[in-house]
Amino acid sequence: MSIEIDILKSIATAMGKLKDSGRIKELVGKAVSQGIPAVKIVESGLRRGLDLVGQKYEAGEYFLSELLFAGLMMNDALEILKPYLKLEKTEKKGTIVLGTVRGDIHDIGKNVFKMLAQAAGFDVHDLEVDVEPDAFVNKLKETSAEILGMSALLTTTRGEMKIVMDKLNETGMRDNVRVLLGGNAVTKRFAEEIGADAAALDAVEGVKICREWMGK
Repeated sequence: MSIEIDILKSIATAMGKLKDSGRIKELVGKAVSQGIPAVKIVESGLRRGLDLVGQKYEAGEYFLSELLFAGLMMNDALEILKPYLKLEKTEKKGTIVLGTVRGDIHDIGKNVFKMLAQAAGFDVHDLEVDVEPDAFVNKLKETSAEILGMSALLTTTRGEMKIVMDKLNETGMRDNVRVLLGGNAVTKRFAEEIGADAAALDAVEGVKICREWMGK
């Protein structure tokens, strides 16, 4: 167990300090060879490191270039883990419209959630980053999606989520869609305050919530 903890800690530290992508891939490969579950590598290793990157970004220690580099490192690591993250294919669970809100270019956690949700059988329409409120609404109309997932890394952009919620109410769509919030800027209390259905603290919890919703 100590070996597993040490490897995951090394992954988190390397990601947080923005070590070169080759080092991250080496550590992820080692974790896989030790039989550590891919989801645990993502959540207890990579995600913890990304949390450090996000904190340093908001504190002004890291800048946009570092944030983007962290995203590239994460993508390289996920390429290694993708075969292990794939769950047994089942019938389609439901449809999710997903995106990072206007003014925010964070997509790391969103991309992890997207991959896990697709593996779990969901059809995911990813609007990517810096998404206008109307774009969320229009995509929901186009796809008749049951779930809307919005992400925000920065506390300065999470107010955009309230704008989207207001538009859903104005268009009469709110009763037909479940709204899930995610990202470092989001708390469960904030979700309640703006009338969202739930907030996920990580990608695994987010997918679990969506599966529970579609199971009811």
